[in-house]
Amino acid sequence: MSWNFETDPKFQEKLDWVDRFVREEVEPLDFVLSSPHAVKDPNFIRLVRPLQEKVKKEELWACHLGPELGGRGYGQLKLSLLNEILGRTEFGPTVFGTAAPDTGNAEILAHYGTKEQKKRFLEPLLANEIVSCFSMTEPHGGADPLVFTCKAELVGNEWVINGEKWFSSNANLADFLIVMVVTEPDGPPHERMSMLLVPTNTPGVEILRVTGVVGEKMPTHCYIRYNNVRVPADYLLGKRGGGFIVAQTRLGGGRIHHAMRTIGNARKAFDMMCERALSRFTQGSRLSEKQSVQEMVADSWIEIEQFRLLVLRTAWLIDKHQDYKKVRRDIAAIKAAMPKLLHDVASRALHIHGSYGISDEAPFMTLVARSYIIGLADGPTEVHKHTIARQTLREYAPTTELFPRSRPLMEFAAREKFRGMLDDLAGAEVA
Repeated sequence: MSWNFETDPKFQEKLDWVDRFVREEVEPLDFVLSSPHAVKDPNFIRLVRPLQEKVKKEELWACHLGPELGGRGYGQLKLSLLNEILGRTEFGPTVFGTAAPDTGNAEILAHYGTKEQKKRFLEPLLANEIVSCFSMTEPHGGADPLVFTCKAELVGNEWVINGEKWFSSNANLADFLIVMVVTEPDGPPHERMSMLLVPTNTPGVEILRVTGVVGEKMPTHCYIRYNNVRVPADYLLGKRGGGFIVAQTRLGGGRIHHAMRTIGNARKAFDMMCERALSRFTQGSRLSEKQSVQEMVADSWIEIEQFRLLVLRTAWLIDKHQDYKKVRRDIAAIKAAMPKLLHDVASRALHIHGSYGISDEAPFMTLVARSYIIGLADGPTEVHKHTIARQTLREYAPTTELFPRSRPLMEFAAREKFRGMLDDLAGAEVA
């Protein structure tokens, strides 16, 4: 039996380097560049590419990937420790080759792509020469694939795609899209959809508008119409009707990676909260000496540490089982927990900073807004709680007794079990 909460000393040295590097070299990028996904912007090329080369020299590039794909094969636990640091900054994941949604899309291509697909799409994606988009959500159905209507029909040796997709992140910057479409309309509910690769410049891909969210310097969430879009038949990813399975392969890893970075977001707010509490003097004492502020600090520390341990345990389980299905409940749990964690910690930090906290000079309004975003992205919180409850209840059985387990019934059963022993003990006590 072995329980250990210490980081391997050699990897800790790497984490120490990452911490210094991110603070000194990466965090400043957040203030001078637009989007971490605008990889063809001359300023991006000028400032980010040299930092990526430094990361590669330190053998920390694309650590989520196995060596056969140019990564280090560190596994999810080490990746968690790394992403806690990268989550403090918008550009950190891009500088280290672990930015969403490209990580999940790379995972799809690695698992299901053909040799030709990997050559054309995966290799430049892993090199961060291009970015990609996962085009799944639809205007009328949100993220529920059972009601999707965007379809693709096989005509000769081409797929013809028609329909609309909503909130397709980075579509306006991406070189290609992975699109979830209905190809088997008469199939079972979870076998109706397939995944197709679609180069963004394909005729008929119409970006109707680009929507931004709070905190983004550049809007990147697109409303797309696929109007008789034609792609080769071999641009299918996985099997026909296997889109749901492909999506779960992608989303399982994506959800835990979001959780890892959320720890960094929350700690950023927490660090600022503590600094403010120690620095601000009002009403005869520092904020740090006021009981209500101390409660905010204590609650935030406890919640961050609880969530962090849940994330690290889930990462450990993924490394152990190498199967997202076996860790589905745990992944759902961290996905359901992270919006509240970030919301509560950021809100307390905002409150302690007063008027500065609600201004655009502080990051807290953005972090609060992000808590709602991560509560919706990759499936709403309620869906994940449903998954947790359903899988948990499978471990139990209903009682066949007239009454539920209660003290009288349990006491009666206990006395029956120990009838002889209780008589002997009672006699011994009298003697």
